[in-house]
Amino acid sequence: MSGRIGVIIAGFILTAATVSAQGVEVSGNVGYSLSEGVGTSRGPLLGQTFDRLNIVSGGTFNFTFGVFLNEQMEVEFLYGQQSSRLDAEGNAPTLQVSELKVQHYMGNLVYNAGTHDSRVRPYFFGGFGATNFAFGQNLLTGSTGSIQNDTQLSTNWGGGVKFMFSQSLGAKFGVRWTPTYMGSSTDGIWCDPFYGCWPIGQHHTVNQFETAGGIVLKF
Repeated sequence: MSGRIGVIIAGFILTAATVSAQGVEVSGNVGYSLSEGVGTSRGPLLGQTFDRLNIVSGGTFNFTFGVFLNEQMEVEFLYGQQSSRLDAEGNAPTLQVSELKVQHYMGNLVYNAGTHDSRVRPYFFGGFGATNFAFGQNLLTGSTGSIQNDTQLSTNWGGGVKFMFSQSLGAKFGVRWTPTYMGSSTDGIWCDPFYGCWPIGQHHTVNQFETAGGIVLKF
């Protein structure tokens, strides 16, 4: 799935650049993401009962590469990553399951208010792509296996403000909401070779709310 989505996003951006390249903009940003996990079918783990898998909030960074179609409209590729951890929650104390990196690969359509020489430019965007859940060290006592990585279709929506110090250098501050669809209640999710699989419960979407700022370069 992630390969097909990547090809679609790359084709989208390359086509736009070929049609009308009115300028290129890149940015690098750091921030923080508030994250939400998913409910699971209630079941035992290490003698305790848990009914939720939670993605712990954490620091983020993202890079963007955009091509302007005209003074306002821009197509953009975004790569973002959040440092996180997967926890199991329920009636028992929270159990740390695994280290986790959440990676976003997004193709966005961006609307920039004002003109190309405006010093302050509010912007709004929406797009789609893929979110990859890359699991690291297993934190469960007595387990030597690792949790299988998972990639799912996702969208992202947001906006912010760009402050241009010159024609080519500026600062950028924005917010981004990324909902990731994880499947229906009958699908499996995040299987561990030692403890088995966690089926999805009532909540089918992982949500992340990022606030970030950084540097903008225009060419």
